[in-house]
Amino acid sequence: MMADSQKVYGMPFGKVWQCLLNKALRKGRTADEVYVLAEWLCGYTKDEIVRMAEDGTTYGDFFRNAPQMNPKRSLVTGKICGIRVEEIEDPLMRDIRILDKMVDELAHGKAMEKILRA
Repeated sequence: MMADSQKVYGMPFGKVWQCLLNKALRKGRTADEVYVLAEWLCGYTKDEIVRMAEDGTTYGDFFRNAPQMNPKRSLVTGKICGIRVEEIEDPLMRDIRILDKMVDELAHGKAMEKILRA
């Protein structure tokens, strides 16, 4: 599992970000909504996210260097890829999967207020 984690952490953020955007767009959601999720989770601005998607930042560094991880992120629970988010022991991988889960909820038509645990 550790080797898999390192592989995920080393992926270009821009490549992963495009996949997250595409997942939402295919289901009739907007790119702006995906930016809102990442801003809420990590504390970045949209401009910062755009820059990191273009400058070769790794997916691991996107999360490691986040200005302010949202303390409410622990309220994001459920399964993504068959794994319960709240049971992931590695904090970095848990945060990565939380973003996956939130985008998944968005793609499945969940209201933004509920996704942001408002």
